[in-house]
Amino acid sequence: MSLEAVRKLLKQKENIRLEFKTAGRDLPENLFESICAMLNRDGGDIILGVDDKGVMIGVPPDRVEVFKTNLVNLSNNPQKLDPPFILFPLGYEIGGRAIIHIQVPASSQVHKTGNTVYDRGNDGDFRVVQPHRIAEIYNRKRTHYTEGIIYPSLRFEDFKAELFPKIRNLIQSNNPNHPWLALDDRQMLVMAGLFKRDFQTGKEGYTLAAAILLGKDEIIQQLLPHYKIDALVRKVNHDRYDDREYIQTNLVDAYDKLMDFTAKHLPDRFFMEGEQRVSLRSKIFREVAANLIIHREYTNALPATLIIYNDRVETKNANNPHGEGPISQNSFAPFPKNPAISKFFIQLGRAEEIGSGIYNIGRYLPHYSPGKKAVFVEGPVFNTIIPLPDAVPVQDTMQDTVQDTMQDKCLKLLVICVGDMSRGELQRAMRLKNRDNFRKEYLNSSIERGLLALTIPDKPNSKKQKYRLTDKGRSLINKKE
Repeated sequence: MSLEAVRKLLKQKENIRLEFKTAGRDLPENLFESICAMLNRDGGDIILGVDDKGVMIGVPPDRVEVFKTNLVNLSNNPQKLDPPFILFPLGYEIGGRAIIHIQVPASSQVHKTGNTVYDRGNDGDFRVVQPHRIAEIYNRKRTHYTEGIIYPSLRFEDFKAELFPKIRNLIQSNNPNHPWLALDDRQMLVMAGLFKRDFQTGKEGYTLAAAILLGKDEIIQQLLPHYKIDALVRKVNHDRYDDREYIQTNLVDAYDKLMDFTAKHLPDRFFMEGEQRVSLRSKIFREVAANLIIHREYTNALPATLIIYNDRVETKNANNPHGEGPISQNSFAPFPKNPAISKFFIQLGRAEEIGSGIYNIGRYLPHYSPGKKAVFVEGPVFNTIIPLPDAVPVQDTMQDTVQDTMQDKCLKLLVICVGDMSRGELQRAMRLKNRDNFRKEYLNSSIERGLLALTIPDKPNSKKQKYRLTDKGRSLINKKE
């Protein structure tokens, strides 16, 4: 969340979605009661270092990093929060005082802390002990969050095995100290909330979210025969299309396909963000692609679409609305449609906290399409319209075209390189059949650019030769994502 957004929260009074807490040398004793309650209700924001009247007291500066680390670890600990829901607090300094902001999304699961369920109302957090009240929370989430549907017959073997190295690489690039990296693949899915137990029925298994995120294509089609994302270009042929990408694969790969499609058909502009030259197209359309994937109602047969016209890009996807009508960047209350999918994409570095997509599009669009504004309309169908620039200077679209293309090829290789891997392992993971082309276009280019290193550098042609990411390679993955 931006500093400006945090300042806006500090001007509000405590409510069902906002909680202030003071913090001395230790985290507040009732902090996880509020976290649990917000997870079980509609999510919200908690700010440490502010009293209940909104007066900023501050957090001891030497405790900020300690508190942030403890919150990450405790939220990932089933002894403290059951089931775990990993949180990533952010520290800010305002008026010389340190505060910590914790964004708590709504969850598709029912959580406990201290073996007790908490819910949230206008008067704060309250314990829920009556069985029928707990059942009401379960039923509400089961109805609204269809991503949590349990499939007891869905097996770990039904997931796409080659995705796991890619996922671990993305997580490591985003956060080298991420606690999921210490887990095996099955444990990681449990901690991600993709394996659930229904405490009312006793049914347990992997969820619909797990299947869509990681499933083999044939498994996804069996569970959701209607599932597809249709990416089209309609610049010349408005009745049909000029180009089309028909996507029916897992969401991790679907995101890459959407980004490749926009890179192929949309102009780009570069500008300096601090001392770094960034791609405005990438900054904007990574949010568009992530939102199209994360906030879709997958049990609805309406296909998700991304259509590129001459003057705009328009997306539509089925939605389980929490509101109705146009969304204002300055006044909307973010609400996750698929919390488990959203959380997973955040760990990969492909999304930020809930609501950041609209903020980031609003931040970068004035540089990409000067004088134009994006439109977001919520309803049974969520509609997004991103205006395109009237004209893009030739130097902006052509400069470094060859270099950027080669860099994109290298990036595709880097994200699947986990640990030490041989040439054959890398080539098979990329599903490329031509060995010479793989060496020339991907492997050698990555080595020459210092993105991959040889494990036996003095014997480059050794049969035991393997390759590993360099710090520069990890940095490139992090910047691109």
